[in-house]
Amino acid sequence: MVNSLWFKWKSLRLPWRKSFLVGQDLAGNTFWEFKDQLNAGRYRRIVKFDPKTHYGDVQVTPQWHQWLRYVRPNAPTLEEQRQDLVRQAQMKELARLADERWASKPSFLEKPKTQQQAPGIAPGPTTSAANIPSEPTTTTADAPTSPASAPEPEPTSPPPKTQKEINPWAKADKKGPGDSWQPEAWTPSSQR
Repeated sequence: MVNSLWFKWKSLRLPWRKSFLVGQDLAGNTFWEFKDQLNAGRYRRIVKFDPKTHYGDVQVTPQWHQWLRYVRPNAPTLEEQRQDLVRQAQMKELARLADERWASKPSFLEKPKTQQQAPGIAPGPTTSAANIPSEPTTTTADAPTSPASAPEPEPTSPPPKTQKEINPWAKADKKGPGDSWQPEAWTPSSQR
């Protein structure tokens, strides 16, 4: 109550006053205007903060900074400053949600966690030995074999590589006439 009365008294633009209180921010900093001694037609704008605060710890909000630099003509109100804090909190929450969405997507830089199917195999549910019903097995040669006991096909070797596929830089490996050239050391001439 005493502070608000003092602020109201200091903000009155009485003719004998040299400086006028314009407002304060949520951190307790006060902002003042005073007539410039050299240029009497212009008001100077300053911020006064708690003297116990280190210069590096003083935080001036963007609205007050705009007022100090004459970008905005009117000082921001306390309500405007509170709304800006709410806006900043909403932006931080939206940024956190965006980061979570980004982190949940798979990265193209990481190795895939699942094996890709070989070409020619139709995608579908995988079968395992536990899912196949057990059938009686016979040892005769003409009896059909179950899919679980079918022999695995032998992997085929890749086709032989052509000369172009073997080493595309084969021409670059050959030595050229300038490969052994080295520059000479510079020696200044004594001619003038």
